[in-house]
Amino acid sequence: MGVAGAMERVAQGFDALAAVVLVIGLLFSVVLAVRAARRDGGRRGYLALRESFGGVLLLSLEVLVAADLIRTVAVSPSLESVAVLGIIVLIRTFLSFSLQVEIEGTVPWRRALTSGAVSIAQAARRPPDSD
Repeated sequence: MGVAGAMERVAQGFDALAAVVLVIGLLFSVVLAVRAARRDGGRRGYLALRESFGGVLLLSLEVLVAADLIRTVAVSPSLESVAVLGIIVLIRTFLSFSLQVEIEGTVPWRRALTSGAVSIAQAARRPPDSD
């Protein structure tokens, strides 16, 4: 087995890892959701499931991108395969961006406006109420 064959096996390992991340992540997300639902109600359970499984999806997408990158660069480095990789990365990047916005409820460039540090700084700059 040559280098290309070994790299194909590595890429297949990354594909398998992404599948394992999805399965274990789903189970973990369900456990978190059930705990949250018992403690705080059904709505909080749904939100916990949505947030935790969204993170799992993001992680598995990143692992799949790594597999495609290894496969393209080490196994079949042709102009056509690099173009296909570029399209795949664009699609997965869009999916990751959409998932991130869905999970956090805000676009990345607005995230700083909703963070705790910015809120504290704004509160510190406000003049005290005059009674």
